[in-house]
Amino acid sequence: MIKSPLNYTGGKYKLLPKLLPLFPEEFNDFYDIFAGGAVVSVNVANQYELVKSPQKKFIINDIDKNVINLYRYFRKNTSKKILSTINELIEIYNLSRTSEYGYDYYKVDSNKGLGAYNKKGFNKLKEDFNNELYLSDKYYAMFYVLIIYAFNNQIRFNKKGEYNLPVGKRDFNKNMQKKFIEFHKSLNMHEFVFSNKDFREFSDINAGDFVYADPPYRITTASYTENNIWGIKDDLDLFEFLDQLHLNNVKFAMSNVVHHKGTTNDELLDWVNSRGYNLINLNYNYDNSNYQSKAKNNDTTEVLVTNYK
Repeated sequence: MIKSPLNYTGGKYKLLPKLLPLFPEEFNDFYDIFAGGAVVSVNVANQYELVKSPQKKFIINDIDKNVINLYRYFRKNTSKKILSTINELIEIYNLSRTSEYGYDYYKVDSNKGLGAYNKKGFNKLKEDFNNELYLSDKYYAMFYVLIIYAFNNQIRFNKKGEYNLPVGKRDFNKNMQKKFIEFHKSLNMHEFVFSNKDFREFSDINAGDFVYADPPYRITTASYTENNIWGIKDDLDLFEFLDQLHLNNVKFAMSNVVHHKGTTNDELLDWVNSRGYNLINLNYNYDNSNYQSKAKNNDTTEVLVTNYK
């Protein structure tokens, strides 16, 4: 299984062994309409490598244009060139390199982390990125370096469109480098198409295609819902969108949460029951929450909704 070099709350890497066997054995094009870290797209493409036709496409879509343009940057350039630019930026902003020097060089250990050492350079990098100091490819290299050195390698923008996470404890260590190289290789092995749309804008999905939806979970408190970015209307619009796919003979699978910390997604359950779709309990509790929560100790019921057996 390929890991994403981007860290998303609720990312599906740990669920892949359960998810992939539940996907259809055959389909035409694959649409990942809330791709996020693209871990599902990349691993689906790898799994279907032996059976795909030359015309099969894998569409990676996300509403965050910076993320989609970052993937385009990864596809456009060799890993060697990208790594060279990353290392150049690390040097310019005087950020740590534990893969080369280790933790002792910076007078810290892995538990304490590198935040104090990297804070000044990271904040300057963040300022330059938000002010668009560099354009084109280098801009997206800056974006990726920000993610690498940010708190929990996360992505978050404020209402002004500014990247606003604080510095984190880690750097571009050997594990991060490995994740990037393997992801970059997979991203360049398959016929990926990148798009930056709201799900409501899709009008070209055809019978025989397969759509995977992993929307923000309205009843959780993850960072993407804290600014009311995703609400009840979005859920209902998504349900209507999936209903239309069903009428058009398009197979879909949607990840979601029906119970979380005592809250139930009644609208989701009512919709599934009224349509007769399949509700598969994945029996998974988050154990790597990136928000201040003890969700792993609470009853979180993650499910997969499908319109096929």
